[in-house]
Amino acid sequence: MSTHVSTTAPIRPKGLRNNFRWFVIGMCSVSFFINYLDRTVLGVALPFIRQDLHIPDALSGLLLGAFFASYALTQMPVGRLFDRWAVRPLFAGGAVLWGLVTMAISLSTNSVHLLITRFLLGLGESVNYPGAVKVTSKWFPVEERVFATSVWDNGSRFGSALSLPIVTGLIALVGWRGTFVVAGALAVLWAIGFWFLYRDPGHGRGSAAELEYIRAGGARVDDAPSGAPSIPWRQLFRYRTVWAMILGFFCLNYVIYFFITWFPSYLVQARGFDILQLGVFGMIPGLVAVLGSFAGGWTSDYLLRKGWPAGRARKLCLVGGMLGSSVIIFAAFADSAVSALVLLSISYGAVAFAGCNVASLPADVAPDAGQVSSLAGIQNAFANVAGFIGPALTGLLLTISGGSYVVPLVISGCVAIAGALIYAFMIGKIEPLEIKSQTREKALAGAL
Repeated sequence: MSTHVSTTAPIRPKGLRNNFRWFVIGMCSVSFFINYLDRTVLGVALPFIRQDLHIPDALSGLLLGAFFASYALTQMPVGRLFDRWAVRPLFAGGAVLWGLVTMAISLSTNSVHLLITRFLLGLGESVNYPGAVKVTSKWFPVEERVFATSVWDNGSRFGSALSLPIVTGLIALVGWRGTFVVAGALAVLWAIGFWFLYRDPGHGRGSAAELEYIRAGGARVDDAPSGAPSIPWRQLFRYRTVWAMILGFFCLNYVIYFFITWFPSYLVQARGFDILQLGVFGMIPGLVAVLGSFAGGWTSDYLLRKGWPAGRARKLCLVGGMLGSSVIIFAAFADSAVSALVLLSISYGAVAFAGCNVASLPADVAPDAGQVSSLAGIQNAFANVAGFIGPALTGLLLTISGGSYVVPLVISGCVAIAGALIYAFMIGKIEPLEIKSQTREKALAGAL
């Protein structure tokens, strides 16, 4: 089995020409910004769409969750495709699809149309997570990997936060239908730019010095798209660490997707925000989450450079972030909108602190380079079931309770605590998983 890191610490090259990898990760960050803007538009525009199309709370939850149903279902096959095929056509093609579907949402005249387009949107956006994980594993050494992950992960945070002022402003200017057209067009433009600018390491992008640096630092450069992996991807389910990654990420996503889906409606319905207050104050938790994600990436990589084992560095951020996000419980009982907003900001910032470390795990523990996106797809597929269950359950609870958000917020906090316990006690060593056939061979050799 190949190791991640060279025994000699690589020297980081200086100069723009020798740091093309940061431009690459910047492109991924822009993709996530547009990705989350497009998937968040419905959540922000929903109060206005409901007025026009007369959609009840329970059905609103299904509309918000339909995206995550298709998104979760396609994560494993898409992750597998990234390990077997080239990154560029898959990433760009998916962006074109989700951009066109977003524009098509503007044509909806009833809830059936919305359900269909939201489902198709999940198919297109399914390329983003495994694609970004694959790109990061190719272009970044181990000691820069989590901070690099925080950069593209924060594209989603900016998308979620800025979608409030952007979308509310667009709705005021061109209506909710025109807003979907603008948001979808951004994805198509990004796909064109990515197609012309992106290449894998050693294929016309990046200098020789940068390539040597990332190779020495453990970047998983040498994984030919057609190369056969060391084990079938189905065998990954035999590892407890993989199940811990799945369950822990499910808990993390359950909390995050409250902010992505129901948070704007919460501010309007439970706290009485008007459209101006929603656009200005509603983006505060998302901006705090940006800082939390950068802090989580910096902390994890800093501890690794200081000699901490990867397991301790990653798990400290994972467990601490999930525990911190559980303060969302107290927002349910806050007396004022200000105190609720502060608590929700802390919760979102803390879960983002953990989130960038979650996204680095597939590259950290995959048995070989040909399993990175497959493992990312597995982790993200099951975790995003939370994106369907959470919004749908919240809509149902709102219908039962007459519009109270107390129970949904308490459930989110309890799920966050469960996630912290999973990362603390269930996940094993954070290192390349040892192939079980090799383990048996070593045991037999030792017996002889």
